[in-house]
Amino acid sequence: MSATSKSKPRYDEPCRALGEERTEPELDALVRDIIGRVADRWTMICLEVLADHGRLRFGRLADVMGDVSQKMLTKTLRQMEADGLVTRTVYPVVPPRVEYELTPIGLSLGAAFCSVWLWAEEHHDAIVASRAAFQARESDG
Repeated sequence: MSATSKSKPRYDEPCRALGEERTEPELDALVRDIIGRVADRWTMICLEVLADHGRLRFGRLADVMGDVSQKMLTKTLRQMEADGLVTRTVYPVVPPRVEYELTPIGLSLGAAFCSVWLWAEEHHDAIVASRAAFQARESDG
Protein backbone atom coordinates (compact mmCIF):
# COMPACT_ATOMS: atom_id res chain seq x y z
CA MET A 1 0.00 0.00 0.00
CA SER A 2 1.44 3.38 -0.97
CA ALA A 3 1.77 6.35 1.41
CA THR A 4 -0.92 8.17 -0.57
CA SER A 5 -3.48 5.40 -0.18
CA LYS A 6 -2.69 5.10 3.53
CA SER A 7 -3.45 8.77 4.16
CA LYS A 8 -6.61 8.94 2.07
CA PRO A 9 -9.65 8.01 4.18
CA ARG A 10 -12.09 5.54 2.66
CA TYR A 11 -15.82 5.29 3.15
CA ASP A 12 -15.36 1.87 4.72
CA GLU A 13 -12.89 2.99 7.43
CA PRO A 14 -15.51 2.62 10.22
CA CYS A 15 -16.19 -0.95 9.06
CA ARG A 16 -12.51 -1.78 8.95
CA ALA A 17 -12.03 -0.30 12.42
CA LEU A 18 -14.58 -2.87 13.58
CA GLY A 19 -12.61 -5.65 11.92
CA GLU A 20 -14.74 -5.80 8.77
CA GLU A 21 -12.64 -5.98 5.62
CA ARG A 22 -14.21 -5.00 2.31
CA THR A 23 -12.36 -7.13 -0.23
CA GLU A 24 -15.04 -8.33 -2.64
CA PRO A 25 -15.22 -6.02 -5.69
CA GLU A 26 -18.89 -6.88 -6.32
CA LEU A 27 -19.85 -6.02 -2.74
CA ASP A 28 -17.78 -2.84 -2.89
CA ALA A 29 -19.59 -1.80 -6.08
CA LEU A 30 -22.99 -2.60 -4.57
CA VAL A 31 -22.26 -0.57 -1.42
CA ARG A 32 -21.14 2.42 -3.48
CA ASP A 33 -24.23 2.13 -5.69
CA ILE A 34 -26.60 1.89 -2.73
CA ILE A 35 -24.99 4.82 -0.94
CA GLY A 36 -25.31 6.87 -4.12
CA ARG A 37 -28.95 5.97 -4.51
CA VAL A 38 -30.22 6.26 -0.94
CA ALA A 39 -28.10 9.02 0.53
CA ASP A 40 -29.96 11.77 -1.30
CA ARG A 41 -32.31 14.22 0.33
CA TRP A 42 -35.65 12.83 -0.86
CA THR A 43 -34.92 9.15 -0.30
CA MET A 44 -33.86 9.84 3.28
CA ILE A 45 -36.92 12.00 3.97
CA CYS A 46 -39.26 9.49 2.31
CA LEU A 47 -37.70 6.70 4.36
CA GLU A 48 -38.22 8.69 7.56
CA VAL A 49 -41.82 9.67 6.74
CA LEU A 50 -42.86 6.13 5.83
CA ALA A 51 -41.16 4.77 8.95
CA ASP A 52 -43.05 7.29 11.09
CA HIS A 53 -46.46 7.08 9.36
CA GLY A 54 -46.62 3.60 7.88
CA ARG A 55 -48.60 3.06 4.67
CA LEU A 56 -49.41 6.34 2.88
CA ARG A 57 -51.10 7.43 -0.31
CA PHE A 58 -48.97 9.39 -2.76
CA GLY A 59 -50.63 12.75 -2.03
CA ARG A 60 -50.39 12.37 1.73
CA LEU A 61 -46.76 11.30 1.46
CA ALA A 62 -46.03 14.42 -0.61
CA ASP A 63 -47.81 16.63 1.94
CA VAL A 64 -45.88 15.20 4.88
CA MET A 65 -42.54 15.38 3.04
CA GLY A 66 -42.95 19.07 2.31
CA ASP A 67 -41.65 20.82 -0.78
CA VAL A 68 -40.94 17.77 -2.94
CA SER A 69 -42.24 18.03 -6.51
CA GLN A 70 -44.56 15.36 -7.89
CA LYS A 71 -41.91 14.44 -10.47
CA MET A 72 -39.16 14.06 -7.86
CA LEU A 73 -41.37 12.06 -5.50
CA THR A 74 -42.39 9.74 -8.34
CA LYS A 75 -38.73 9.25 -9.31
CA THR A 76 -37.72 8.64 -5.69
CA LEU A 77 -40.50 6.12 -5.05
CA ARG A 78 -39.78 4.22 -8.27
CA GLN A 79 -36.12 3.98 -7.38
CA MET A 80 -36.98 2.85 -3.85
CA GLU A 81 -39.41 0.28 -5.24
CA ALA A 82 -36.78 -1.02 -7.69
CA ASP A 83 -34.32 -1.41 -4.80
CA GLY A 84 -36.92 -3.30 -2.75
CA LEU A 85 -37.28 -0.56 -0.11
CA VAL A 86 -40.99 0.17 -0.65
CA THR A 87 -44.01 -1.66 -1.93
CA ARG A 88 -46.51 0.05 -4.16
CA THR A 89 -50.07 -1.19 -3.87
CA VAL A 90 -52.62 -0.16 -6.51
CA TYR A 91 -56.28 -0.65 -5.62
CA PRO A 92 -58.68 -1.23 -8.54
CA VAL A 93 -61.07 1.57 -7.66
CA VAL A 94 -62.14 4.76 -9.40
CA PRO A 95 -60.29 7.02 -8.97
CA PRO A 96 -57.24 4.75 -8.59
CA ARG A 97 -55.78 4.55 -5.10
CA VAL A 98 -52.06 3.91 -4.70
CA GLU A 99 -50.33 3.39 -1.38
CA TYR A 100 -46.68 3.06 -0.44
CA GLU A 101 -45.09 1.40 2.55
CA LEU A 102 -41.64 0.31 3.59
CA THR A 103 -40.63 -3.29 3.09
CA PRO A 104 -38.68 -5.10 5.81
CA ILE A 105 -35.49 -4.21 3.94
CA GLY A 106 -36.59 -0.56 3.82
CA LEU A 107 -37.27 -0.61 7.54
CA SER A 108 -33.83 -2.09 8.18
CA LEU A 109 -32.23 0.67 6.08
CA GLY A 110 -34.05 3.23 8.18
CA ALA A 111 -32.62 1.61 11.29
CA ALA A 112 -29.13 1.71 9.75
CA PHE A 113 -29.47 5.42 8.99
CA CYS A 114 -30.64 6.07 12.52
CA SER A 115 -26.97 6.35 13.42
CA VAL A 116 -26.71 9.35 11.06
CA TRP A 117 -29.37 11.14 13.11
CA LEU A 118 -27.55 10.22 16.32
CA TRP A 119 -24.28 11.48 14.84
CA ALA A 120 -25.94 14.76 13.76
CA GLU A 121 -27.40 15.23 17.23
CA GLU A 122 -24.04 14.57 18.87
CA HIS A 123 -22.18 16.98 16.57
CA HIS A 124 -24.93 19.58 16.08
CA ASP A 125 -23.28 22.39 18.06
CA ALA A 126 -19.88 21.85 16.41
CA ILE A 127 -21.41 21.88 12.93
CA VAL A 128 -23.43 25.04 13.62
CA ALA A 129 -20.30 26.76 14.98
CA SER A 130 -18.24 25.63 11.99
CA ARG A 131 -20.85 26.90 9.54
CA ALA A 132 -21.05 30.25 11.31
CA ALA A 133 -17.24 30.59 11.28
CA PHE A 134 -17.13 29.67 7.60
CA GLN A 135 -19.86 32.18 6.77
CA ALA A 136 -17.98 34.90 8.70
CA ARG A 137 -14.77 34.14 6.77
CA GLU A 138 -16.62 34.16 3.45
CA SER A 139 -18.33 37.48 4.12
CA ASP A 140 -15.04 39.08 5.26
CA GLY A 141 -13.13 37.88 2.21
